[in-house]
Amino acid sequence: MAEFYLAAVSLIFCSGLPALAWGRLARSGEILSVVLLLTGATLGLAASLAGAWQTPAPLLAIPWSLPGGNFLIELDGLAALFLLPALIILGLGGIYGLGYFPQARHSVAAGRLRFFYGILGASIALLPVSRNGLLFLMAWEVMAIGSFFLILTEQKKEEARRAAYVYLAATHTGTLALFAMFILLAGPGSSFDFPQAATLDGATFQAGAIFLLALFGFGLKAGIMPLHIWLPGAHAAAPSHVSALMSGVVIKMGIYGLVRLTSFYAGQPAWWGGSLLVLGVISAIMGVVFALAQHDLKRLLAYHSVENIGIILIGLGCALLGKTFHSPALVVLGLAGALLHVVNHGLFKSLLFLGAGSVIQATGTREIDRYGGLLRSMPRTALFFLGGAVAICGLPPLNGFVSEWLIYLGLLHSQTEGAPFPLSLAILAAPALAMTGALAVACFVKVFGVTFLGTPRHRFPAPPGEAPGSMLLPMATLLFCCLVIGLVPWTIVPLLQRAVGAWLGFAAAALSSAGNSEGLLLGSLAPVYWLSLCAFLLLALSLGLFSRQQSFAEPGREKRPTTWGCGYREGTPRMQYTAVSFAEMLVSLFHWGLWSDIAGGRAIGFFPAVATLAAHTPDLILDRLLHPVCRDLSRYAFAVRAFLHQGWISVYLLYSALTLCLLLLWL
Repeated sequence: MAEFYLAAVSLIFCSGLPALAWGRLARSGEILSVVLLLTGATLGLAASLAGAWQTPAPLLAIPWSLPGGNFLIELDGLAALFLLPALIILGLGGIYGLGYFPQARHSVAAGRLRFFYGILGASIALLPVSRNGLLFLMAWEVMAIGSFFLILTEQKKEEARRAAYVYLAATHTGTLALFAMFILLAGPGSSFDFPQAATLDGATFQAGAIFLLALFGFGLKAGIMPLHIWLPGAHAAAPSHVSALMSGVVIKMGIYGLVRLTSFYAGQPAWWGGSLLVLGVISAIMGVVFALAQHDLKRLLAYHSVENIGIILIGLGCALLGKTFHSPALVVLGLAGALLHVVNHGLFKSLLFLGAGSVIQATGTREIDRYGGLLRSMPRTALFFLGGAVAICGLPPLNGFVSEWLIYLGLLHSQTEGAPFPLSLAILAAPALAMTGALAVACFVKVFGVTFLGTPRHRFPAPPGEAPGSMLLPMATLLFCCLVIGLVPWTIVPLLQRAVGAWLGFAAAALSSAGNSEGLLLGSLAPVYWLSLCAFLLLALSLGLFSRQQSFAEPGREKRPTTWGCGYREGTPRMQYTAVSFAEMLVSLFHWGLWSDIAGGRAIGFFPAVATLAAHTPDLILDRLLHPVCRDLSRYAFAVRAFLHQGWISVYLLYSALTLCLLLLWL
């Protein structure tokens, strides 16, 4: 099984070569690339899911000449759960690229994109099954380089270059922390093979240092606030199906690293789970607040990735607290909710990015305030985007509701009778999670309303039209997956149970949760089924009534004003809400954390003069802190260099002599 999986990874790795090398036969090369990619993704998905149901999990060990290295891969339930959305999104993104970024229109850039897309996909497929630190780091670095070149696809744009280099600096900073983490984890024996689950003592000082290094290194990749500095710019600058892969899959590899590392330890202190819980609350609330303040469609979706990473961390923090205080129900509900949200977020966020890509391709802009009335010209894209919006807001009958329900139950389970005080504090995350959901609803009411409803705000050179079938098919497939998990959530319970068992390892028997996890999850999801079913029937009835009303409307009939409407027919584009004005009240409540730049004034009086109001919200960490600090350091460094480097040989000899004297004194 493991050898079969490696063949699938090889197919994905080589999938971009035909599109890069076929020259005149560009269309044939693109299609062959997609066929190879889909074949590799399908085979990899089948092998990983089949391996998850084998006991013991399929293991492949190949000796390596690299010191401390060992080509060791294992297909367990935890790896299979992360690979499920990864390989689905990877294959669908390849199909989407045929219409969104064809080689006939983008020439060499399209071939280059498909080449690095395959390399990134292969590294993503190899990472979760790696069981050796050096192999893991190699896959991690290939993933970083592949992402860098994909962000740099439209390299003539300054925004793309800036985002790519910020990402490269951030990801390599995190990789340095991971090098130190794996060295400490290997210990004196210098074996970089991963230990078995629950075999290490988490109460030692070394374990705490390893956890902090992992939190920094993996947190930079995952986009945990305030380590999210690369994420908004990279997601906005990359092509939309690459943004879908990065948001739905790449940042989840950071979550995978945290989940896998915490599985190694038993008896870890409470501050591990508490730290993840606090960081999760901060990321969830501030992520959605920053998203609410954006008027760039893709940057808005990028900040929602930070929000959903926070929700995943809340569930993982609950599981760690449950493991510390021996609460089996809290472990199962918290971890299952977090892992299910990994799958769900990958599906609905990819759907939203693909929908955004269709809108951007039709209009040529990412500015939400230039949209309006696109429902008439892009009805299918509007439907798919609406489905993704409902899912990301955690509303039934779609999948986001299911995973958030489990996390809510985990937080409420922390109040069981006799729960220790540190565990009881977990309930404070429940109001934060509720507020995050409410703000997400407000944000996507803004996005969908301003983009698809109302009347057009801008006259585009070419009238916007519906996306081609190669772009609509992946969106329809993702929406179908979201609907299946929302309506019949027990279909994924066996895989969740396998993943929870792989995370607990030998601690499963001690916590007495491995045998009861399936029953607990099925019992917890019973209300979800009825709520989702009622919501689905109500939604279907509403759509049916709306369609019937539209069918009875007389075509070409002039719209008449209402009797008591004083002759008012409809508003002009200037009378509609903009993205800035719609969110102004909510954004003003969080001005202490946003520090928005607001230009212009308000209309005052009965006959006011023409006034404009514009708001821009730079990133608090990158734009407000790191960039000014780096500019100052760079200026001081140039000043010091100008002072030290005078071009005189005698001065340089003096520097050498002083350096030698200092070294002798130190020795």
